[in-house]
Amino acid sequence: MPTIAIARALQRRGHDVLVLGHDSQAEAYHTAGLAFTAYASRPGFVLTAGPRGLLRLVFDDRIADDTVSLLVEHPADVVVVDCLLVGVLDTLDRMGRRYAVLEHTLHGFLVNGMRALGAIGWVRGVRVGTARSHATPIVVASVPDLAAPFSPPAPLSAHPGAVVYAGAMTAAVAARPTEPTVVMSLSTFRFPDLVATWQRVLDAADALDARVVATLGPAVSVAELRVPRSVEVREWMPHHELFPSASVLVGHGGHGTTLAALAHGVPVLTLPLDGTSDQPRVGRAVAQAGVGRTMSRRSDPAAIRAAIVALLADTVVHDRAQRLGEAVRAFDGPARAADVLEMSAVI
Repeated sequence: MPTIAIARALQRRGHDVLVLGHDSQAEAYHTAGLAFTAYASRPGFVLTAGPRGLLRLVFDDRIADDTVSLLVEHPADVVVVDCLLVGVLDTLDRMGRRYAVLEHTLHGFLVNGMRALGAIGWVRGVRVGTARSHATPIVVASVPDLAAPFSPPAPLSAHPGAVVYAGAMTAAVAARPTEPTVVMSLSTFRFPDLVATWQRVLDAADALDARVVATLGPAVSVAELRVPRSVEVREWMPHHELFPSASVLVGHGGHGTTLAALAHGVPVLTLPLDGTSDQPRVGRAVAQAGVGRTMSRRSDPAAIRAAIVALLADTVVHDRAQRLGEAVRAFDGPARAADVLEMSAVI
């Protein structure tokens, strides 16, 4: 989670960090050793998959009120707001309060997506946009371009409207698998096709000449699936434990998991679960960069198996993924994000 990675980096530098979020997030932040306060107005809130659930979050004006109340009680040098909390961003902007925006996917996707939400925001009395007059700066937990070799990371800037690419938010090393190893990891949200897609992916893994590790996550149980005996099933495993020994990731195109795999130099096969999200865009970026493939989640198991086998054997794709991994690791994501947030405190 980008927020946890950045908050811990700031905490290690001696800063006091307080996280405001939904009560369902409390355990994750407390486990990370971070101070956490839940939104008073939204007890029991659960983010559901799909556009309707996302819109409930994006335009929630009650959590904007909670944010303002907390800032009155606990004045802060720097306020960092998730890019999806448009109601909070608009409220702070109208107040003339400086804040930083944290984006956790491809910046271009968010720019286009926010434009599409403009009409909905207008009806609700909320201004929608990414670069606002008091956004100092916009911190992107990603990299500028997967398709081209990177030059050194651009100089940091905390000026209003500045877009700073911080890089991946997970610790990464170059993957060195001792045997062909396929990691399968789909969404933690229960999208309508999640179980069916998992079954096709698991069927594709049957008879693969490789070690296969499937991390199911909280949205699906092993009892709902037919799991081949050759597949190792885990409910959850941290990326830094899985990817150093991985040869290929099979995922849904979620930005965080995809970038974490690429940071380790691991090629990716994406099967997007939600056409309205960033998943198809991430999948296309992976394919265009030549570090993996993307295909329909409704592809039959034989086609998915053939794509996995092809990626396992493609030395060109593996070489590109390794070079991309080196470039991603050069960003040192959490430290870079912490640097620019410290800069924003003194502007």
